[in-house]
Amino acid sequence: MKQFEVPSFYRSSIISKVKAKRKLEDPRKKDFSPSELTIGDITFIIPRHFGFCYGVENAIEKSYKAIAENPHKRIYLLSQMIHNPDVNEDLQSHGLQFLQDTSGNQLIPFDSLTSDDIVIIPAFGTTLEIEELLRKSGVSIDTYNTTCPFVEKVWNRSEKLGELGHTLVIHGKHEHEETRATFSRSKKNAPSIVLRNIEETKILADAIEGNMSEEKFWSLFKNTTSEGFKFPEDLQKIGVVNQTTMLASDTQEITDFLRGVMIKKFGEHTLKDHMADTRDTLCYATNDNQSATYGLLETTADLAIVVGGYNSSNTSHLVELLEKKFTTFFINGSSEILSKNEIRFFDVHEQTNKLSTNFLPSKKQLKIIITSGASCPDVVVDKVIQTIVSCHHPDDNLTNLLEEIQE
Repeated sequence: MKQFEVPSFYRSSIISKVKAKRKLEDPRKKDFSPSELTIGDITFIIPRHFGFCYGVENAIEKSYKAIAENPHKRIYLLSQMIHNPDVNEDLQSHGLQFLQDTSGNQLIPFDSLTSDDIVIIPAFGTTLEIEELLRKSGVSIDTYNTTCPFVEKVWNRSEKLGELGHTLVIHGKHEHEETRATFSRSKKNAPSIVLRNIEETKILADAIEGNMSEEKFWSLFKNTTSEGFKFPEDLQKIGVVNQTTMLASDTQEITDFLRGVMIKKFGEHTLKDHMADTRDTLCYATNDNQSATYGLLETTADLAIVVGGYNSSNTSHLVELLEKKFTTFFINGSSEILSKNEIRFFDVHEQTNKLSTNFLPSKKQLKIIITSGASCPDVVVDKVIQTIVSCHHPDDNLTNLLEEIQE
């Protein structure tokens, strides 16, 4: 796989050793069991896969390339490059400005752009409508387009399904940049509807089976269907794709459930005429990270820490998996660890920041799971590890403890 030129300050001194060792032991990535790293009296349980993925490293490389190649031009990011505050803040420190926020709200008008300006499309991609607006302003959006190739794979799959007459069912969050970008393309080729979870899927199943009035259907799905969507005609032949960062198990559950609905309504012998036999469109990195997280669930630990941006979809799903078994804290970096007892963390269910005053258990030997999302630099995880070690060993020299790490 391609090696990207990512700024050295994103690289780590601790996690890099763990990953290098696992790469030598398991070059084909077949073993999803975690690694253990002991520092002082703390054993950190580290998953086989986590951190920067292909799409993220590609986006970062192109962004810093844009900075280096255009020292005297105005450079804009369409919106957050990736969902990580450290990466976005560093890019902003180089003078880059956001044209929109993550919800698509305008921060800088497109009509203020000129043909001399540089606009970087983020890894999530963007909608066809925004692409057209940018091109009309005279800006070139192709040179530094960092759209992840695995997102583009979903777009291509959607186009083919549309050509075959399928309605597109998109498993995703309709407000997320990636899903907005996918939806803008799928609706061009086919009727489209966005479903967030299995609960919404079961509601849609009632509509497919004829157990829902048209009025109720529109009251529930008006804001997540494409213009011109026909009820119930457009529910007779479907294909499922997804936002690449959703849980693979959730996408599979939705697909299997809808397949059962179609079999019940039309019979198994005609299933191919009513539902596309699509493979999961989850990107490899998200799939590997989630599989590695299931590996963590086979272990024992005192607590789990997930590091990443609070608006990162793939990271929040890691939290949801781990909290089923462990007390789990979702933090964006080491600054959230206030002391041995206090930690600020993000509650993914209530979407609020909270404070825990019982962070590290009062015991000498600790086992802590630590992982991060696909948009989090390993160096941020390093700093979290160092902070935890300092909290648990306040009277010891951190440098000496780190030097004791066995490579």
